[in-house]
Amino acid sequence: MVFLFRHQDFGKNKLWLANKSKIILGIDPGTLVMGYGLILVEGSKASLLEMDVLKLSRHKDHYERLQLIHARVNELIHLHKPVSCAIEAPFFGKNVQSMLKLGRAQGVAIATAMQAGVPVTEYSPKKVKQSITGNGNADKEQIWQMLQRILHFNERPEYLDASDALAVAVCHHFQESSVLPDTRKAKGWDQFLQKHPDRIIG
Repeated sequence: MVFLFRHQDFGKNKLWLANKSKIILGIDPGTLVMGYGLILVEGSKASLLEMDVLKLSRHKDHYERLQLIHARVNELIHLHKPVSCAIEAPFFGKNVQSMLKLGRAQGVAIATAMQAGVPVTEYSPKKVKQSITGNGNADKEQIWQMLQRILHFNERPEYLDASDALAVAVCHHFQESSVLPDTRKAKGWDQFLQKHPDRIIG
């Protein structure tokens, strides 16, 4: 079961929010599962709008998977009208063919956003971890716990690809608004919270 979260009042207040807020789309590209997350930013406050995954594993043809990535990203952009898109850069692995396919998946997502007029920013996994937790080597569980605190919700997704995408969107929000200070001295997300309780967005 894949969790899907939506901002409950967004539909009612869409016109009012148009001039008061912005939406950021985060994407964790993949050839088997593509994660995506959208956050609603109002001033310095960020909240979860939607988080889900696109399952691609049942489609054997790689080109069909690329077409599905294009269609889903295009659908999300037309539905939510994000002002920017943040995407996680693929890490380098030993399997050249896998890296080639992953690069294509990322390229399709980037091209789709740019074609729709949505600017794209790429972040390395280490940069995302550093931005969210204050620790560039944080694991997925630490990142997820921080996202729950930052965005104020308790649900847990079935696939962490969705939360990875959400983390990229939040990272982009932090970079744009500079709501977080230099965290290089923090040893981990728990210590960072203790040192900077006022920095949690809410």
